[in-house]
Amino acid sequence: MSILRQKMKAYDIPQKVAKLGLYPFFRTIESEQDTVVTIGGKQVLMFGSNSYLGLTNHPKLKEASKLAIDKYGSGCAGSRFLNGTLDLHLELEEKLADYVGKDGALVFSTGFQVNLGVLSSIPGRHDYIIMDELDHACIIDGSRLSFAKVLKYRHNDMDSLEKILAKTEPDSLKIIAVDGVFSMEGDLAKLPEIVELKKKYNASIFVDDAHGLGVMGKNGRGTASHFGLTDDVDMIMGTFSKSLASIGGFIASDSDTINFLKHNARSLIFSASIAPANAASVIAALDLIKDEPERIDKLWSNTHYAMDGLRDAGFDIGHTVTPIIPIYVRDDFKTFKLTKRLLEEGIFVNPVVSPAVASTSSLIRYSLMSTHTEDQIQESIDKITKIAKELDIIESAKSIA
Repeated sequence: MSILRQKMKAYDIPQKVAKLGLYPFFRTIESEQDTVVTIGGKQVLMFGSNSYLGLTNHPKLKEASKLAIDKYGSGCAGSRFLNGTLDLHLELEEKLADYVGKDGALVFSTGFQVNLGVLSSIPGRHDYIIMDELDHACIIDGSRLSFAKVLKYRHNDMDSLEKILAKTEPDSLKIIAVDGVFSMEGDLAKLPEIVELKKKYNASIFVDDAHGLGVMGKNGRGTASHFGLTDDVDMIMGTFSKSLASIGGFIASDSDTINFLKHNARSLIFSASIAPANAASVIAALDLIKDEPERIDKLWSNTHYAMDGLRDAGFDIGHTVTPIIPIYVRDDFKTFKLTKRLLEEGIFVNPVVSPAVASTSSLIRYSLMSTHTEDQIQESIDKITKIAKELDIIESAKSIA
């Protein structure tokens, strides 16, 4: 057996979990992404989706996608850099730049590729990327591709960030790369304090707002908008796979930065363009967000209802202030067990266990959509509470915390 095969064969953690009947990943959905989905022929309430505004099955997005296929076909057959730029992409970039309040925007094939391309191409060998320790994996991987020095500060700890900034070379480029909304914990980056440190140490700010767009700020314009700091954030990144209900990503910034990235971001230059149907559906989503601001209001109403209900039931939901609600279990096995039992009871949630987090921080990631009803939310809370009590999760989670 080859060394490669030996190494692959030795990786058997998923098989061990599966033998226990607790494997919770790659669950197959047989319907459209909505508040109710079909799994194994049964209807299940979905509380594990990133479709915060519930637009993935909206008729206007579907129609826009169909019309785009009729006009442009199924794909672009090339990269943006060469033969894969459509007038549709340019229209989308103009709308995105206007939406987040920047001079220009550049669309990539995925949000992950945005961070790979931006963070690997802009800082050089004598520069710095400074990250929050809980930043998303794509910021981490983008920084690994860079020649810059990569430094981490403790989560949302501004003293820790300042100590790092104080040790950097004054004349070097310093990019503070941070999630706007942290995707597991549901809390926000401390942008006001980060902006103060940016000005003090002549740094720049990159905000990954994958989970902030469509959720935070005026008309869902993002975390920088929420704090009134759009002009102080140098680069705003976003994805289309959450509130914008498609696939792809973008970076928005000043025109000079966009020009640089067009000609230097390898994940843009050497990847095929997003399909016409995807671009058209995002344009439709942006128009809907503008025309139906009540969707965001309903999302927040649902969020507060769920937070109150979970706290009243005795759950530790950390410091979340967003529709991402971590339900801390603090035990990997019980997290898997709770996930399995909930699916059997018709509730879909996502388990987050080690090594993604420390085993003492394992959690259920419970997320809201604006299209959830209060009855659906209450049903989920009742079932989570019932099973958590049976598994002795609520008391054990509270005692460890």
